[in-house]
Amino acid sequence: MLFTLMGIDQRALVKSVADKEAWLYALVHSGVTTLTVTAIGTVFGASTELMMAATAVCATGTLFATPAIVRSVGFEPLKAMAFTITSTLMMPVALYINLALFSADEFSLDLQDYCIRLVIFIFGPMLFSYLVHQSIPEERLTRIHGKLAQFTIILVFSFPFGLTGQYRWLWDSDRSFAINMLFIAVAICVLFFMIGLAIYWHKGRSEAYVAAITSGNRNVLLTYSVAGSFLGPLYLPLIGALQLPIYVQPILVKLFLKRDGKRTAKA
Repeated sequence: MLFTLMGIDQRALVKSVADKEAWLYALVHSGVTTLTVTAIGTVFGASTELMMAATAVCATGTLFATPAIVRSVGFEPLKAMAFTITSTLMMPVALYINLALFSADEFSLDLQDYCIRLVIFIFGPMLFSYLVHQSIPEERLTRIHGKLAQFTIILVFSFPFGLTGQYRWLWDSDRSFAINMLFIAVAICVLFFMIGLAIYWHKGRSEAYVAAITSGNRNVLLTYSVAGSFLGPLYLPLIGALQLPIYVQPILVKLFLKRDGKRTAKA
């Protein structure tokens, strides 16, 4: 998050976050996905535990690494960073509503831990990046950031390994259910991507792909730190299964864009 923020004008980022468009995206990110997943789950008779886990993922804000992923695909990260911040700020509200609808037991959200993580991962790095931009010449900072960006994406793709433990245990104990969970995870990730792509396609190809990638990537660990065991027994296996489609997605997007680029060049 810090390395990506260092490559972004913080004043432009604050302006983008304050724009209503970024907050409308947050509604799409959590609200539209929740309604869609709930409708599909109801049609297929999904269990309460699975609905709780799936709608908790819907409420989850964008993965902090998403702007770096967007940059690696070839798009500017400013819009993705603004979407990441607004969807993260919207997350407690969406999560509370979803748990109120699907949880039969009492629950509580750890907002203290949530606020600490906001400071550590968003507001602190934003302040630090602003101070860096004020003290280091832009040309030199651009050169430094270009070298750091080469290592940022490696850190991004090493992150999911710590979240797959529960899914691995499920795989060892009930292979068929684990495979079904993987199919569900892939379907959720594809659904989120397609919702972002479809709703933002009229704004242009670039913005549509940024919205789609941002919608597909979810900061599921932050949601777990806020709600924990209140998310039900299937949440941890589901987020473990989600790691594969989430991190394969930008690779596939880059291949599609490369293929489309070649077709355009031939035409």
